[in-house]
Amino acid sequence: MSVAASLAVILPLAIVSYHIGHLVPVATAATPTPVGASASAPAPAPAPAAPPAPIDLPPEVSVVPLKDAKGESFKLADFFGKVMVVNLWATWCGPCRREIPELVKLHKEFQSRGVEIIGLSTEDPDASAEKVRKFIQDFQINYRIGWAPIQVGAPLMQEYQAIPQIFVISRDGRILKRFRGFSTAYTSELKQVLEDALK
Repeated sequence: MSVAASLAVILPLAIVSYHIGHLVPVATAATPTPVGASASAPAPAPAPAAPPAPIDLPPEVSVVPLKDAKGESFKLADFFGKVMVVNLWATWCGPCRREIPELVKLHKEFQSRGVEIIGLSTEDPDASAEKVRKFIQDFQINYRIGWAPIQVGAPLMQEYQAIPQIFVISRDGRILKRFRGFSTAYTSELKQVLEDALK
């Protein structure tokens, strides 16, 4: 038998055995429990997994100088002591256009209770300044809008680069919840996260 013919026979067997050995969980036989007075109670079901613990807003993100649409400078650390909602968005983004009216309503509802909503466009500030200002007027945005430089956008977005994204940040600078994309279902969930953060 030639080498090529041998490989044609051996290779498929090797692949199948690799998949069986590495991907298919191995079942273990259960030891039968004796029936009678000495039989132990069945083990309790495992508890549901806890939600992921909040993580700190990276310190370098909180102190990056930002510019808002009015030309004023600020940084996220200016709002420590308040609950923050940071929204990464862009004027050209369809889901962002559906999400922003919901954020306008949330700002009206929660601003007096110590919630600060900050929209940071991922667009180039020089090229998009006029578009962003017009967008603010058209959508009657009542919260602070600025731009997200790479030093803020990249650490927040991490491996997930699509927008919109929302980050709810506690008074002490911890990221409590991250929302990716937009869904009308997010609005009630976001409200609940804010209510919990304000307790």
